[in-house]
Amino acid sequence: SDFTGQPETQGGLVKTLDFKIYLGLLTETYNDAHQGDLNRTGSVPIDMVVVNLYPFKETIAKPDVSVEHARGNIDIGGPCMIRASAKNYIRVASVVDPADYGKILSILKENQGSTSLDLRFQLARKAFDHTAVYDRTIADFLVSKEINDVKNCYKLQDKE
Repeated sequence: SDFTGQPETQGGLVKTLDFKIYLGLLTETYNDAHQGDLNRTGSVPIDMVVVNLYPFKETIAKPDVSVEHARGNIDIGGPCMIRASAKNYIRVASVVDPADYGKILSILKENQGSTSLDLRFQLARKAFDHTAVYDRTIADFLVSKEINDVKNCYKLQDKE
């Protein structure tokens, strides 16, 4: 909230879905119009995103997990940040795997804080695969549920 100027929401409902963040991720530094937008909004280019998504797969693996508990563990902002940063692999590194942290830290130290296009492209491929698997897991879980699972969770009744 310090960077965006937006207040934090109760319970962390909305944390990363903000214009300034996405402008910083998607801006093309060679594009004069984008630079004008950065200056006008007080935003800055963001060169790296490190995201750990809500643990949806681990949540639904628990016995007797409710549809509501599963729903509460669907990450929205994280996948958006991953996708935005991966889309702009020309400039932005998208880090989604903790196993890559050490390697990336070493590269940053060796290259005065810079990453190569080759690395960013590799990370982008991994990032898009990561969000695709995450979304597929959510979709598979929801497809496996019947409407009565949902109604029972929320104590809803048909008006028919």
